[in-house]
Amino acid sequence: MASVNKIELELKVKDMYRNVALNLFEVYHFRMGKELAMDLGYLEEDLSNVPQEAIDSFAGVGYYFDLAELKQGEIVLDLGSGSGMDVFIAADQVGVNGKIVGIDMTKDQLDKAERLAKENDIQNIELMDGIFEDLPFEENTFDVIVSNGSINLTPDKEKLFAEVYKVLKPGGRLAVSDIVTDLQLPDSVTCDSTLWASCIGGALQIDSYQEIMKNAGFLVKLKRENPQYYFISKQAKGASKKWGVKSYSFLALKKS
Repeated sequence: MASVNKIELELKVKDMYRNVALNLFEVYHFRMGKELAMDLGYLEEDLSNVPQEAIDSFAGVGYYFDLAELKQGEIVLDLGSGSGMDVFIAADQVGVNGKIVGIDMTKDQLDKAERLAKENDIQNIELMDGIFEDLPFEENTFDVIVSNGSINLTPDKEKLFAEVYKVLKPGGRLAVSDIVTDLQLPDSVTCDSTLWASCIGGALQIDSYQEIMKNAGFLVKLKRENPQYYFISKQAKGASKKWGVKSYSFLALKKS
């Protein structure tokens, strides 16, 4: 995959997801909110304890909680925690003896999630600014790592999965939903930072995505397509049709 300008990409990703946090009624390349979440497989019981503003800002691409099978007392890392919908669901599932750490690089998303956690007295979460290729945690810290539609936004996915493998405990679970492709994207797309920020330009061909996970040391246990997810802009729909841009969920294990 050809290189995108990383500085330009980071600025455009932050700008895109700042708007997602603050401007709910703009038209984006993707759907948002409760209708999207329910279409992807979220249950009413998943959302019952989630602040409404977090649901309204949800822009994920799949449902992975049935794969993650979070348990009481577990420590979980959410890569790309956004306004916090998945963080709040996970916090409820792991209980007061568990902990959720959300990491995101968009300040407005983090500020919104932190405000909602405080207003709703949700105490077993920690939110921090950061990038996925350089995680500020010790080895073998987390029982489970999750991510919803964020890994495709990262330029160096080999480094990302190496970092994830390092901070996950032996036998730990990685459950992600992400955008992938049937065909390798051309350089004209992978070098376009606007298309990256729209969850298209950084999408890997699905076999390459799995190969990177395996090279990092993961055992890929399950993959499934999420046909309920679709883009809505003309440009994004054209890319989906031409290169097979689609959503998949994966469950992978760190070998003991």
